[in-house]
Amino acid sequence: MKLPSLKDLKQVRQALLAQRERERAEQAALEAEKKKREAEQQLFARAVGAVSPLPDRKQGRLARAPAQPVPRQFQQDEAAALRDSLSDEFDVSTLLDTDEALSFRRPGVGPDITRKLRKGDWTIQREIDLHGLRSDEARVALAEFIREAHRQGLRCVRVVHGTGLGSPGKTPVLKNKVHSWLVQKQQVMAFVQAKPAEGGAGALVVLLTPGG
Repeated sequence: MKLPSLKDLKQVRQALLAQRERERAEQAALEAEKKKREAEQQLFARAVGAVSPLPDRKQGRLARAPAQPVPRQFQQDEAAALRDSLSDEFDVSTLLDTDEALSFRRPGVGPDITRKLRKGDWTIQREIDLHGLRSDEARVALAEFIREAHRQGLRCVRVVHGTGLGSPGKTPVLKNKVHSWLVQKQQVMAFVQAKPAEGGAGALVVLLTPGG
């Protein structure tokens, strides 16, 4: 194996020195460039002052409306109050006029009111059909119907209760209860049996007190 001469060692040393010089020069250039960018950024920041990043436009952010609580307890209490306000034990027989239609007029209301109801002097503005409802369902439905009709200022409504021919024993159970319930409602001024074309013995025409 031939050993390198002094001349060769000198050349290798010079090459290493040259490489190190180049590396120092490149490193110095990188440092200078970095300082230059930092200086430019600082100059820009001083020129524009404090800034905040713009919101992301790719996705909208909508404020969510809080969900409204469902007043279920209030609804249950109200339904219970309606049920309790109409009694099935109320004896209505002494308050009905003993005629062919068993009409009703509140004390202080003249007989001309029931005559006008039979003649159709008031236009029927709304009706409720209680067919197919159980007694408790019919009682609540009728109470709500009368209350809402009175609140809206309606004067004349029809209540369809059926004749009871489809009931066990063919007894008009719902019909009798509807008479009793209507008498207990202070919004009811009078009622008569509907004309044959409007339901006959299966319906009532009810006159409400002025409301709204």
